[in-house]
Amino acid sequence: NMATVLIVDDSWLTRRFVTSALQTEGHTLLEAENGEDALAVMEKETVDCLMLDLLMPGMDGYAVMEDLKKQKSTVPIVVLTADIQKTTHATCMGLGAFKILVKPSEQNDIKQAVREALQRGTGGSQ
Repeated sequence: NMATVLIVDDSWLTRRFVTSALQTEGHTLLEAENGEDALAVMEKETVDCLMLDLLMPGMDGYAVMEDLKKQKSTVPIVVLTADIQKTTHATCMGLGAFKILVKPSEQNDIKQAVREALQRGTGGSQ
């Protein structure tokens, strides 16, 4: 079961790392550098899972989650952040994040999070 995963991070290195983690899973992998790009991709493509950084120039991850929440999007969001504060994590969950991974993350953790998110996405409210 092929899925499309959109990786949103302003760091090229992080995008490379996440991409290489997920390459063996057989998914279609799309990339965006910021929130604006991510939402533009999601208007054109069917995205099954979003890997989302929080701090990005321009439109950040919080704004993306707020926008998707307004759109009543059901796409599961895995937040990838260097921020370990509980308040940050609570804010993300409040905005509908499925899971939060703290950078630097292990590639296996990334794979597992995407697997869980995709299962939730197919078995959920859709």
